[in-house]
Amino acid sequence: MMTAPSTGRVRQSAVRIFAQEYSEASLVEQGVGEYDPSFVVTKLGARVNRCLVGGVIDRLERRDADSGPYYSGQIRDPSGAHYFNVAAFQPELHPDVEELLARFESGDRFLLAMVGRARWSENEDGGVFTSIRAEGFAVIEQDAYKSWLVEASDATLRRLSAYEASIGCELERSALSDAGVPEDLIRGLVSSRNHYQEFDTEAYRVWVLKALSTASGRAESIEEFASEPVESDTESPAEVAVEGSDPSQVILQALSSASGTLVEYDALVGACTSSGSSREEAEDAIEDLRDNRGEIIEPRFGFFQLIGE
Repeated sequence: MMTAPSTGRVRQSAVRIFAQEYSEASLVEQGVGEYDPSFVVTKLGARVNRCLVGGVIDRLERRDADSGPYYSGQIRDPSGAHYFNVAAFQPELHPDVEELLARFESGDRFLLAMVGRARWSENEDGGVFTSIRAEGFAVIEQDAYKSWLVEASDATLRRLSAYEASIGCELERSALSDAGVPEDLIRGLVSSRNHYQEFDTEAYRVWVLKALSTASGRAESIEEFASEPVESDTESPAEVAVEGSDPSQVILQALSSASGTLVEYDALVGACTSSGSSREEAEDAIEDLRDNRGEIIEPRFGFFQLIGE
């Protein structure tokens, strides 16, 4: 589909992965040597140093810093949103990002394929927020997106099969190999099973079914996977706002009061404006908590929760 720029170093293979599997990961394996790669390890045992992702562009913005402009955005696939950035020290990518930004700000919503390197941040409580640093990207047509959906689905199903085969096995190479786990997945599965508790894999199968539905043409369009409204039994964020509060604290308080239920973007903004902040201050606070401080996450487009809930 696409290739990333060559740097002369041996690169890790780009893992095809849906957004939710990647965003749920909280295990990082740091390289010990100067040139040793680091990996984000998912619950299914994917060891992600680089990845190839695809989906609808959901957000794209430019920010200015002392070191120069940088960019951040989101790509949405059937499972959720990948967060990506283009750093100030990547000027070779800036002209192409500016073209995408102009299209996005004009109201255009297009499909994007991206090769990027795994990145993560950790908050004070030990929560991990994953993202992607772009290495290369391209606007793609529906057919190319469908091909990526099939590739990502196949890769996810392969990891699912390996994970389920590993249940009940001793976490050592020969036992896993005897259980039918492919050799290239064993190391990641051992790390995963030692770190994460057992979990229900049904959601992964739902994402794959959605992806294959789009790829086969049974879904009317890619927009079929826009987030549904999320109902909450908790009091609204505006009701827990305290007048004069810092907008970041209002947001954190509102999400904490929601007890893990997703809270809509406009509700958080409304809570902040009710407490005396401007809409711009509220929007900046949401972005700071999500992109810089890593204290909140956007598991579904336009809906937020505290990281780790």
